[in-house]
Amino acid sequence: MTRQDRNARTFLSALAWLAALAALLAVSACATTKDRGSALREAQYAWSAAIRWGDFEGAWSMVDPEYREAHPMTTLAFERYKQVGITAYRDHGASVGDGTATRQIELGVVNRHTQQARQARYVERWRYDAESGTWWVTSGLPDLWQD
Repeated sequence: MTRQDRNARTFLSALAWLAALAALLAVSACATTKDRGSALREAQYAWSAAIRWGDFEGAWSMVDPEYREAHPMTTLAFERYKQVGITAYRDHGASVGDGTATRQIELGVVNRHTQQARQARYVERWRYDAESGTWWVTSGLPDLWQD
């Protein structure tokens, strides 16, 4: 084999590796790109997990910044949420529009001090922020003390 043949073979081998690497990068880029629907499902899952585990401060970070500014939470309000536990989180229907979504939610709520259990219903409202690629809750934290 001549030197020129070896150089050509090395070049073709390197070119094949580069093509394989480019294909791998293209496939991984496609796998990490989320559409609005999957981003909404992920956001709703994170929200419901925070509520179920009683992480209301974590859930508050998923509330629309405009809503948070208009309805600031106090330390006392967060302390009130620590008095209850969530025993169930049930989705009773959802709808998705163009950049908005709603879900009808029923929560099982138990008072940590009296162990009295009850149900609370609320409507989650979501909006998609295209600039940040984030779904925000626009309805605030659930009101667990409604009449």
